[in-house]
Amino acid sequence: MKRFARLVFIVVTVLRFGLDEVALSAFPQRWVRALVRIVTLGRRLDAPRGVRLREGLVRLGPIFVKFGQVLSTRRDLLPPEVADELAKLQDRVPPFPAAAARAIVEKAFGGQTLEGLFESFEAEAVASASIAQVHFATLRGGRPVAVKVLRPGMLAVIENDLALLHQLAAWVERLSADGRRLRPREVVAEFDTYLHDELDLVREAANATQLRRNMEGLGLVLVPEMVWDLCRANVIVMERMSGVPIGQVERLREAGVDFKKLARDGVTIFFTQVFRDGFFHADMHPGNIFVSTAPASFGRYIALDFGIMGTLTESDKDYLAHNFIAFFRRDYKRVAELHIESGWVPAGTRVDELEGAIRAVCEPQFARPLKDISLGQVLMRLFQTSRRFNVQIQPQLVLLQKTLLNIEGLGRQLDPELDLWTTAKPFLERWMNEQVGWRGLLERLRDEAPRYAQMLPGLPRLVHQALQARGSQTDEAMLRALLREQRRTNRLLQGLVWAGLGVLAGVALTLLALHLWPRLG
Repeated sequence: MKRFARLVFIVVTVLRFGLDEVALSAFPQRWVRALVRIVTLGRRLDAPRGVRLREGLVRLGPIFVKFGQVLSTRRDLLPPEVADELAKLQDRVPPFPAAAARAIVEKAFGGQTLEGLFESFEAEAVASASIAQVHFATLRGGRPVAVKVLRPGMLAVIENDLALLHQLAAWVERLSADGRRLRPREVVAEFDTYLHDELDLVREAANATQLRRNMEGLGLVLVPEMVWDLCRANVIVMERMSGVPIGQVERLREAGVDFKKLARDGVTIFFTQVFRDGFFHADMHPGNIFVSTAPASFGRYIALDFGIMGTLTESDKDYLAHNFIAFFRRDYKRVAELHIESGWVPAGTRVDELEGAIRAVCEPQFARPLKDISLGQVLMRLFQTSRRFNVQIQPQLVLLQKTLLNIEGLGRQLDPELDLWTTAKPFLERWMNEQVGWRGLLERLRDEAPRYAQMLPGLPRLVHQALQARGSQTDEAMLRALLREQRRTNRLLQGLVWAGLGVLAGVALTLLALHLWPRLG
């Protein structure tokens, strides 16, 4: 019943805010538009469509707000006025009352008052997003910090929306062959996991600590330090970071930030996190990325909000790196072979046919600046190609695909002339050389040495257990064969021993005879 009520609420909200008009721009059929006009006859839509879209998504809740955040980075796909409005979802979602924030913080720390915990606490939120909001504060002793507080009642709202998404995914798989190929139930399950992880702020603090440790030697990005004594499931306290939001281009330009370097550094940071560490920030919309203007760290990125992090296995990294390198070299045959070897397409697929289809999609995009590439056209063509060859979508890479969209959106804002291929290719080639060369081999041997040192003493026992596991009949046959071989070997050794003794006896008798012969004569 709750699920049905939520579905009705979504439909009413869509009609009330005119979100159907935004969606209808993708449907050229006149009868579809005419039907919607009849159903929604009499409503007044005075506000601009971008404002209505933003307000409607906020009304629908956190899952829809996140969808709007992703859309806001795609200025190549949206009208400018719509993109500008959606950008406000990144850190300007209406905050919940300061009294509620105070109550949540004080309850999280066992009833201690804000005055007892902090030297000062700003009641007005400095940033408010779909899951939580942030207040500035000062610890006892004068250290400036940021306090992140989870929105009240979030779990129930998200659970309800996710239940609807799971049901919708099941319908899609049941009714559509294309839907089954896209694995919607697995994709929704991944999204479910990440959203629940984002509701645990202690997990977010741990993610931030790991990312800070990974990025220490790179010198391109700052990650706030967590105050672990003041971290709870719904409240975390961290080092306060000062900078300019990356979306405020004019302020960055006035500060003298080098946009071209900033764009290149962003690509380096992303590929380092993905291919070196296999642990990457997967919510990189402009509201979560700042740029430092402090003299000591001028021009560095500042990463915030670590609720959603992506992880890749070694096999994922290896597969992606080989694909990127093949794309950069325009080796479409190798790309096709990799898809077949990985099981993404049926084993019987002809390499030359898949190679030709991939070439037709990708070749027109090379040697062009980022601003001239129509990703919408590329995605449409790739979808047609993947449907033709029954390509299986990999759910574990959904976050990476989402993050790539964010990265491209940021790249367009910072440097429309950025050549992503040229910037990324040297990094990936160097990474590949380290993986497959002598340096990579030595690194892996060093990493595995402690494990091998523990395994070697138990190797005889493992061999004995493996022999026992082969079955009693096989063991008996092997034992009989070994006993026969042992008896044969024993007989041979006995013969050799007796022969040796006979030879020694003969030599001794000969020497004795030679010694006694003169005397007898």
